[in-house]
Amino acid sequence: MQREAAIDAVIVAGGQGARAGGSAPKQFQPILGRSLLSRAVAGLRGGAPALRRLVVVLPPGEAAAAALDVGPEGPVLTATGGETRQASVLAGLESLAGDAPGYVLIHDAARPFASPAMIARVIAALDADHGAIPTLAVSDTLKRATADGLVGETVAREGLHRVQTPQGFPFAAILAAHRALAGESLTDDAALAERAGLPVRLVAGEEDNFKITAPGDFARAERFLLSRTGDVRAGLGYDVHRFGPGDHVMLCGLAVPHSAGLVGHSDADVGLHALTDALLGALGEGDIGLHFPPGDPKTKGAASDAFLAHARDRVLARGGIIAHVDVTIICERPKVSPHRDAMRAIIGDILRLPVARVSVKATTTEGLGFTGRGEGIAAQAVATVRLPA
Repeated sequence: MQREAAIDAVIVAGGQGARAGGSAPKQFQPILGRSLLSRAVAGLRGGAPALRRLVVVLPPGEAAAAALDVGPEGPVLTATGGETRQASVLAGLESLAGDAPGYVLIHDAARPFASPAMIARVIAALDADHGAIPTLAVSDTLKRATADGLVGETVAREGLHRVQTPQGFPFAAILAAHRALAGESLTDDAALAERAGLPVRLVAGEEDNFKITAPGDFARAERFLLSRTGDVRAGLGYDVHRFGPGDHVMLCGLAVPHSAGLVGHSDADVGLHALTDALLGALGEGDIGLHFPPGDPKTKGAASDAFLAHARDRVLARGGIIAHVDVTIICERPKVSPHRDAMRAIIGDILRLPVARVSVKATTTEGLGFTGRGEGIAAQAVATVRLPA
């Protein structure tokens, strides 16, 4: 490939993914704390660091959802998809045409595990006259079924390949092919290249680059991620804030009515502060004060969910998974138990964890110490994190 030519990418996420089930389109559903779309974005960026621009093609009205969950790698461009995958790819390509790259990678959001080595093979095989696609040779015996479910014939498997993404092409050629064949219904971009007379090279794909299609594929994806994150760590966090004037306290992201408030530079949420420290501690990346210095005017009165989201993104940036968190609030009052489930739900939303992986509980000190005297509230937290081995 001509190395001086710019490379852009299109990630197709414009469908509803109904076969995957769930209450949201599959690309927005989480896999161990990070959406399918976010993992696909991170994988493509990590495997192709020379990418100039990346556009995500979304269903109508979903641009805001993508902006919230593209991960710590930074923002992406967005385009609105069409009725078919082919129409969505064309929309993504057209959004790049005003400042056209030399080459483009086209990737399905449903394939979150494309490896850097495989992406590099696709890029290396590109030139001005050729596209490139990752494939796997068919090794199983193939049968064609009859209408009544019987074996009709055995199909020769020699020369047959299963096709994956990302697929790479000279930009002008694949855009022209999509424009010319916009009324057709073809299942991948290499099929359009073939119809347009653009030769396409085959490079080695990978079994791990599987596609999320059915509900069971999400479980397979979780097993795959857990198999790659064998470095299990625990972090401990602790925080204290004293009482002051006010009519509520912030505890684990929830405003709990009380006869006093908590004093702090931010919103003084001891639960989220302790949990932030626990996550940073599991990573060996210091504490909340290192990342958000005390007295910084930017965090004056800030909601502590921003601190916890920062710690979450630090885990994700290292390819990690938050496995479980446990927060203990230490105070005589207010009562925590009536609000426990709401607190768990808030933490789960921030960390993108199911509530089953979030524990919130409370205890007193039997009247002993500053919490026993009603002078303030303390919190302890433990976070379990899995990082790539």
